[in-house]
Formats: sequence, C-alpha cells, structure tokens
Amino acid sequence: MVDRRRFLKQLVGCASGFLAASVNWTSKPEMSWGAVRRLLPKSTLLETLVNENPALLDVRHLDILPLEKFGTMGLSDHGTDLNVWRLTISGAVKKSFSLTYDQLRDLPGIEKPVLLICPGFFANHGVWKGISFKTLSKRAGLKKRVRYLTISGPRSPYEKTARYPLKDMEADKIFLAYQVNGEDLPVKHGYPLRLVAEGYYGSEWVKYVDQVAFD
Repeated sequence: MVDRRRFLKQLVGCASGFLAASVNWTSKPEMSWGAVRRLLPKSTLLETLVNENPALLDVRHLDILPLEKFGTMGLSDHGTDLNVWRLTISGAVKKSFSLTYDQLRDLPGIEKPVLLICPGFFANHGVWKGISFKTLSKRAGLKKRVRYLTISGPRSPYEKTARYPLKDMEADKIFLAYQVNGEDLPVKHGYPLRLVAEGYYGSEWVKYVDQVAFD
C-alpha cells in the first residue's frame, strides 16, 4: 500500500523541482528543441542529470538503467482491470474508436531509448516499447484542423492530462509504451500503458493512459 503522505511529498517536491529547473523550457519549449544538444558519454552517471533539461541532452550513448533501479513519481498504485480497460481515440477525427489491451499490442510497435528526468529527484534511462501515435492517427483519420493531441489517464480522481503539438507525434518524440527494458510495465510505472515524452520532464509523462484526443 502506498504511503499517501510520502506520495504527496514527492509529488510536490517534483513539481517544485520541475518549475525551478524549467522556466525557459515551459515558456518557449520550441527553442529547446532547436538548441544544440550536449552529447553524453556512455559512462555518465544518471544522478548527475537530475537538474538537467532533457531536451538539451543527446543520450544516444548513455547506459540503460536496470528497471529495478528506476525512480517513480506521482500515482503509483492504480489498479487496472483489463477486462474493462480500453484505450479510446476521439476528438477531431473521422472515426473514433477504442482498443483492448490485446488489440493494442497486436499493432505495429515502436521501441527506443528515452531519458526521463524528475528534476531534483531522479533520472531513468530505459528502452521503451509501445505504439506510435501515427498508427492511431492513421486509423482514426485526422481532420485538417488538428494541431494538438491530448493524452489522459486514468479515469479516476487522480486523472492527469498532457497536451502536445502534432509535430511531436510526427517525429515520434511522444508515444505510448506498454513495456520498458523488455518487461511489461510494472504497476508503479503506469501499467498497462504510459506516455513516453522525449525531451519533456517526467511531470509530463502520463501514467495509466486510457484516452487520446486530437484537436
């Protein structure tokens, strides 16, 4: 059972670290993507990155962190019943639809290493595997006015939402993961599905995703 007091303390601390470390990032994120990224050597210690902006780091050579050493943030004990769970795709699309967990995993996958930083707390570098939003958008058929997509979950009092420009989807900077480091997502890391957001702080990585809306 999660210690709620510890959870709230961690959440507030992470949010404070995020704000302190990312004033320029949140005000003009497109400038961060356009900046020259610093190439990290393979031997870089992840604990030295906890106050870095992930959008300014090139992690192609960085070692992968074993899953048992991953830090966690936010909600970590949400239970999901796969018999009723569905991923819904809606919004400014020609065809709204929903997918079961098995249907989702039958779709063509995407896999890539991405760094997650919770400012001041931890940095996780894992190999995430899941579904490209481009696969979902092609099936839904986007209307011409679409410029953003919104990802939410879980349907509960702890629901979290994040919104991203369509260019991040087209570059696969964001995608939905059901595995990390070759294993199905543990519950504390967002099982059955979580958002991976390359270049964004961990506070923007939605766990327990069950809704995608294009607008």
